[in-house]
Amino acid sequence: MKQITDFPNLPLGLLPTPLYRLENLSRELGRNLYIKRDDLMGVALGGNKVRKLEFLLADARSKGADVVLTAGGPQSNHAMLTAACAARLGMEAILVLKKRGVLEGGNLILDRIFGAEVRFVDTDSYDDVYGEMDRLMEDLRRQGRTPYFIPVGGSVPLGCLGYVNCAKEIANQAEELGVAFDAIVSATGSGGTYAGLTLGAKLFLPGTQSVGIGVCDDPFEEIAYDLMEGTARLLEWDGPVEREDIHIRYHIGPGYAVPSPEGTAAVERLARTEGVLVDPVYTGKALAGLLQLLEEGCFGEEENVLFVHTGGAGALFAV
Repeated sequence: MKQITDFPNLPLGLLPTPLYRLENLSRELGRNLYIKRDDLMGVALGGNKVRKLEFLLADARSKGADVVLTAGGPQSNHAMLTAACAARLGMEAILVLKKRGVLEGGNLILDRIFGAEVRFVDTDSYDDVYGEMDRLMEDLRRQGRTPYFIPVGGSVPLGCLGYVNCAKEIANQAEELGVAFDAIVSATGSGGTYAGLTLGAKLFLPGTQSVGIGVCDDPFEEIAYDLMEGTARLLEWDGPVEREDIHIRYHIGPGYAVPSPEGTAAVERLARTEGVLVDPVYTGKALAGLLQLLEEGCFGEEENVLFVHTGGAGALFAV
């Protein structure tokens, strides 16, 4: 099996990110809740995509890319962080975003501060978005440029390595704390973070269940399985990747990238108990999903549950 260190990566984030117990919320709910602060990544306002971009942008640099293109919703944390990391590396960024959801403020302000070119496509389909990206890349090549394509969320096996590595980081921190995690819960918006954590749990956290909270209606059971298989092949790991490893619940609310009442309530609850901000359309919905699982008795009172904060605070300021 290959080691993660065998793959080129760029040290963009400040790692390891903090992991600690949510004392007030745990006491309030009568549960053992912990948080992994990937919002404190040290780039822009932080977020999970930095871990993926460390591998993807290393690949882009090795191929001589001078401009990167990626996709997402209008408040995409991935798109914003791609712009930030590209600027740091002296690359241009073109963000091709769905014209859906919240179209003013928030991460769109940050996209422009980081110097990204933002283009909207009036569609519900990423096929249309990728078609526009293909056209732009052809134009760039005719101009003598070298573009590099990053799909929505950076969710390809190479990007998933960032969250396999995160699972290893969690295992080391858990050992230092003397805690065994029964479950890890994370937001799932394109599948790569969840797939990486789930495969990483098999490798480094045996006995830990990985639960994804889907914030859109994509078939994440299939998406995560395919990404896990691809990442396992990349690592040349011959262990089993099984559909039984995948546990997805959904909290979509009114729609993708649109706040939900439950998500907004979860944002306020965490802010008012722990002073921690999650965003209303990704991590807020994931937290709402976790709170619902707790209410349903999915985790026992003595179990240790880790919530992975994947960032996105910029969307709190979207209007």
